[in-house]
Amino acid sequence: MSIFEIGMLLCFGFAWPFSIYRSYTSRQNSGKSLPFLLILLLGYISGILHKIFYNFDPVIYLYILNSIMVSIDILLFYRNKRLNLV
Repeated sequence: MSIFEIGMLLCFGFAWPFSIYRSYTSRQNSGKSLPFLLILLLGYISGILHKIFYNFDPVIYLYILNSIMVSIDILLFYRNKRLNLV
């Protein structure tokens, strides 16, 4: 378990609730990039798989939490896209 890995995941983790809140309340996708969100999700999934297969430790829960928050932001992206088409 690396303190630097934990620090990186915590910093990203603190940013996601603000992004989710902004996506939810603004009902717009301005400033959002779906490819960027998908790449981040893929990165978190890769981190989870690494923890499962090579170095299982409690940091996996930070990867899981962050991937859930990115997934929520992706779902809001599609919701907002649908709302803006109407």
